[in-house]
Order: sequence, then structure tokens, then C-alpha cells
Amino acid sequence: MPFTYEYARPAVTVDVAIFTIRNSELTVLLIKRAHAPFKGSWALPGGFVDESESLEHAALRELQEETSLTGVRLVQIGAFGDPGRDPRGHTVSVAFLAFAVSAGRPAHGSVRAGDDASAAEWHSVAALERAAAGRRRVRLAFDHAAVLARSLEVLRHEASQLGVRRAVDFVPPRFALSELQHVYEAVIGHAVDKRNFRAKLIADKTVVAIETEQRTGRHRPAQLYRWAEPAPRPEPAPKPEPAPNKPAPAKSRKAGAKAPAKRAGAKKPAAARPRSISAARAQRARAKT
Repeated sequence: MPFTYEYARPAVTVDVAIFTIRNSELTVLLIKRAHAPFKGSWALPGGFVDESESLEHAALRELQEETSLTGVRLVQIGAFGDPGRDPRGHTVSVAFLAFAVSAGRPAHGSVRAGDDASAAEWHSVAALERAAAGRRRVRLAFDHAAVLARSLEVLRHEASQLGVRRAVDFVPPRFALSELQHVYEAVIGHAVDKRNFRAKLIADKTVVAIETEQRTGRHRPAQLYRWAEPAPRPEPAPKPEPAPNKPAPAKSRKAGAKAPAKRAGAKKPAAARPRSISAARAQRARAKT
């Protein structure tokens, strides 16, 4: 018999915000919901976590079932649990971020709707942001507008940290610097100076040239690069063990050293008081002689 909890528990779901570059523009993959709630609305791919299923496995499964995309790298970016986010009841959704690297072919070519999705399409991120800024209603189901905004924030932060932390793969393992700059500009939303972009990557030793590889095409061959291996972190030095407490040695007077001089006006030590009358008389007699 399964264990019965005394308190009600929210259901757990997953959502995936997956991006790619299409026609030199950053796009996000949305599915059109085939069933209620929010039937006919655009949403991020996702769904309920099955029993005994990990969160990442559920996200990859839902992404494949609803869009047919596979083989992407997921990054968990947060959880969204507003009690009113799902009209069916209280659900907590764990959100994931992914970036579909083209690797020389259209990353959007294999998208095909399935399962709970009646359509799956890449949407311009810039168009969605313009609609949100103009207060035009963006028909995204549940709280997916907030999930998308958070995903973009993380994605752009990752782009600004090129070579420092690469939780997101923006380019294939071997790439031309022009290709990297193309993706970088599409993600951050504006152009950058080509010479400065390349000079900084090379000066910071973020990328390493692959001497034997070049990409050929209509233009002159392009030098291929790879990411530099991150420098190993130095191990912290062991803390020195505290020395055992030893009693301080007594200060001894050196041979021939003079005794400290008495201060002027210092009083002589008082004589010891006699213990009897006869002893007192003897003491006075010695003092007179």
C-alpha cells in the first residue's frame, strides 16, 4: 500500500526554453497547445514529471515528444510555483534553458509537433519583447512569459561570460571567430566591434587556434578555434598546526650584571615586629650600640 501524506502536495512539471539563431536572429521554440487549459495558446515545451522520473529526464522527454528535438544540453534555471499559475491546481514547474547549436546546418530543420502540441515553431525573441514592451498581449500559456524573461536573462549573462563559465554551448566545439561573434551579437541584441571582440578573446586566452584546421567556403579559409581549457584551481595550502603551549622560561640575571638601582626616596623595608617583650628589649639594645 503506498504511503498517504496528511497534507496535499503540488504537482511537479517541467518547462524548457530552447533558443537558436535563425536568419541572424535569436529565436525561441514555442508549441501551440492542443488541449485545455490554454488550448490554442503558445507555450514553452513541457509537461508533468512521471513517477520515479528525474527532472532532467522529464524535460528531455517532453521536448522530444512535443517538438522531436533531441541531444540538447539543459541548464536548470529556477522554479516557478505561484499557486494560481495553473487552473487545474497547484503545480510547481522547474524551468530549463537550452541552446540548439547549428553545427553548420539549420537547427530548426527537424522540429515537428507531437503529443500535446498541435504546432511547433521558432518565434523571434525581439518580436516577443517588442510586444511585451508595447503592452500588447502575448498569448503565452500559464506563467511562461515570466519563465521566458528569466531564461533570456540567464542566456545573456552566459553570453557576457564567454570563456569564464560556459554552461551554455553557443557554438560547436570547433568554430570560427566570425561564427562566435555572429551568435554573440544575436543573443545580446546589438553589434560589437569585430577587432575588439577578437582581440579580447585572444588576449584573455579564452580561445585556442587549431593550427591544422580551417573552414573553406566562398570566402578565404577561416581559422578554426576551440575553447581553452580552464586553468586548474590551486589547492589551498594546508593550515599550520598550532605549536604546543610551552611555559615561558624564567629570566635569569647574567653573571656580572648589576642589580637594578634603588629609586631615590624609596623606603627601607620595615623590621620585623618582635614576638615577645624580652625580644623587644634586646632589639632596642642592639639599636643603641
